[in-house]
Amino acid sequence: MTAHFITAACFRQTGYSGNHPLAIPRVGTVERLCQALGWFGPGDAPLECLPASRAEIERFHMPEYLDAIQRSEAARGASAEDRARYQIGTLENPVFEGLWHRAAVSVGGAMLAARLAHQGAVAFHPGGGTQHGLRARASGFCFLNDPVFAILTLLDLGRRRVLYVDFDAHHGDGVEAAFLHDPRVMTLSLHEVGRWPFTGGAEDQGPRRCNLPLPPCLNDSEFDRILVQAVLPVARDFAPDAVVVTVGADALQGDPLSSLAITNSRLWAAVETVCALAPARVVLGGGGYNPWTLGRAWAGLWARLSGQEIPAQLPKAARAVLASLDCDLVEEEDRAPAWFATLADPPNPGPIRPETEALIAATRKRLAAQDVAFPQNGRARQRPEQKRTHA
Repeated sequence: MTAHFITAACFRQTGYSGNHPLAIPRVGTVERLCQALGWFGPGDAPLECLPASRAEIERFHMPEYLDAIQRSEAARGASAEDRARYQIGTLENPVFEGLWHRAAVSVGGAMLAARLAHQGAVAFHPGGGTQHGLRARASGFCFLNDPVFAILTLLDLGRRRVLYVDFDAHHGDGVEAAFLHDPRVMTLSLHEVGRWPFTGGAEDQGPRRCNLPLPPCLNDSEFDRILVQAVLPVARDFAPDAVVVTVGADALQGDPLSSLAITNSRLWAAVETVCALAPARVVLGGGGYNPWTLGRAWAGLWARLSGQEIPAQLPKAARAVLASLDCDLVEEEDRAPAWFATLADPPNPGPIRPETEALIAATRKRLAAQDVAFPQNGRARQRPEQKRTHA
């Protein structure tokens, strides 16, 4: 399987500053770890992406909203009117130097990822995954919604059924809203219940959207069970010929903005399993606010996608990358020793709690009403009219 790592110079900088949750090294840390481990060879060196044009971005986002972003950046701050109308210049969505360029590059990277995926590769764009961005409003640290553009590009190229799967700890609301009435796209979001943006509840379902609100402290055993008994039946029933995944890293144990507790090896396995459902595969970054857990998770994911061997213990150069990091959101006493010595987290198995079983049962009941079978291995029977050959 051919794999491509997509990046840009702006992603090696934080962009955000101060005590903002995104004012931590993210993509830069992943690249430094991969370089230290020798995972960027001549045949799989990172691809530098270009910003999307204003005309391309206007395909989804409203022109007056884009005007407000550019106007606010030029003025080094949003007006009271733009702040109220577009949520630009708030504590959540601050104005900073290079804002427009960074957001446009994220979109350009998603479009490039989609083109590469259409050719049969798996394309990893860790600087992408701004899944909360709305058509005419910034939301959840997201100004432009690059997953939307990955999906649109795949559809433009002839893909007929695009499955969007969001493993981020926060509901993928912006992508869901963008394709709510498009029968070619299905959105499937796993996220912590009761967590911002407080949408995507168990009752929030539809023919082309599935929300799985996860209970706090979700362990590896529960995550695997939900994947096999709920996610995969839903995904296979849709019969996608392309998938777009927002990975996130905030569902991992130790992230300061969620209380989920899965390990990175289970997240890697889940992404690989979803990617195996279709021949065109785009993998985007998303959230994650602990630089150690995020850097290790995304570097390890690149290893899995590109066929690299993950060492049991990190070499000195990779350990030095992790030792150089800092984060005000993670207290020193909460920094696990494994974060500085390994890539793979220690397993976190646990009991299957009643609330997890109830979530799975509700999903099975909904799909049973749609005549989808649930064998024990979780492979759902596709209805005859949904069996298709991939383009």
